[in-house]
Amino acid sequence: MSQTDRIKIAKRIVQELKQGQVVNLGVGIPTLIPDYLGEKKLVLQSENGLLGMGPTPSAEEVNMDLISASKEPITMEIGASLFDSSNSFAMIRGGHIDVAVLGVLQVDQTGEIANWAVPGQTILGVGGAMDLVAGANEIIVATVHTSKNGEPKLVKELTFPSSGIRKADLVVSEHAVFKFEEGTMKLVEILSDVTIEQLKELTGAEFEYNSEIANT
Repeated sequence: MSQTDRIKIAKRIVQELKQGQVVNLGVGIPTLIPDYLGEKKLVLQSENGLLGMGPTPSAEEVNMDLISASKEPITMEIGASLFDSSNSFAMIRGGHIDVAVLGVLQVDQTGEIANWAVPGQTILGVGGAMDLVAGANEIIVATVHTSKNGEPKLVKELTFPSSGIRKADLVVSEHAVFKFEEGTMKLVEILSDVTIEQLKELTGAEFEYNSEIANT
């Protein structure tokens, strides 16, 4: 996965976020979002205990006591607050997060997410995935289209453990944007130079699309 692809995904997700929303940023691609907000003002939450996360610091400003959920250095906006994990998860479980932007291992064609365990590999901990899936008002998935092994991450059925029965609302990859409506995966936008047929080959899930998108 190139950094260019990661940035493209983060920038496209910014277009979906609305002024003033409280947005939780998960591990990986989501933590790039603060650097590409432009004039859009959001309240960014990190599950390790920060409300009011700012953009990536310069090399001179790095303080490794101030990190994101990805353990990367961050800054704090004016008025930001720090708190412990119990308060952070009370905020998440209490329905106070407008949008959770999550990285994933897999998403199935109904929007169900797997993002915390790979069968046969050591599990370091579930983290906040299950709480965020259950507690956030909207779920946006940020993911590259295929795994390091070239396997689709958008699949018909999950083969990894589910993160919860709540479904994603939107998926953004380097190739496309998909939304989920009544258990159906629908192509919203193509973001690269792939054709519909190539996108189908890269995508393990079945999805609907209209003729207007197919002809772009």
